[in-house]
Amino acid sequence: MSKYRIDLISAVPALFESVLNASILKIAQEKEVAEIVTHNLHDFGQGKYQAVDDYPYGGAAGMLIMCDPVFQCIEKLQSEREYDAIVYMTADGEQLTQTVANEFSMMKNIIILAGHYKGIDQRIRDSLITREISIGDFVLSGGELPALVLVDSIIRLLPGVLGDAESALDDSYMDGLLEAPQYTRPAEYRGMKVPEVLLGGNHKLIKEWQQEQSYQKTLKRRPDLLD
Repeated sequence: MSKYRIDLISAVPALFESVLNASILKIAQEKEVAEIVTHNLHDFGQGKYQAVDDYPYGGAAGMLIMCDPVFQCIEKLQSEREYDAIVYMTADGEQLTQTVANEFSMMKNIIILAGHYKGIDQRIRDSLITREISIGDFVLSGGELPALVLVDSIIRLLPGVLGDAESALDDSYMDGLLEAPQYTRPAEYRGMKVPEVLLGGNHKLIKEWQQEQSYQKTLKRRPDLLD
């Protein structure tokens, strides 16, 4: 089985390091289920200081990532392999949902471009990007953290990554509902007891209880999901 490959492009790739080398993402790479490669835009920068940004036309504040470093980096990667998607993380993109994560997990090779500064030249978006993804209606200093959120949401779905393959199937949003409450030992702690149904061993009743709890939780917290 071929590895799932993700190429991460950033002007500040050091922001990826600690997350990629810990927990599930580290396990996925050690098991050779996934290959995650980071690329520094400054390696394709211009001039003595390998610049990747410049002032925007029109007098707007901030700095924009220029076309050439991004085009060079992505075209180099495309010359080495085919990609199923070239993703740009941006606050005005399509909302990341579990459905979107599921779609990406069915692919094999993707590029994720993390914007920085004020953003990127629109011509990059028009010519290279095939999908734009947002993790919420707010703005961050760069696209590195959103890129890591997308990577984690994909990698944990790949076969062989999680110790319990069914664990991901029970997560919130997988069936359109929020996850039911979860409990572990001890059965009673400071007077707070685990629901009796979970202690009885009747899997049919447990499943019915979990489904009802999921529905009620979703109705209370995210009624929009029930629509």
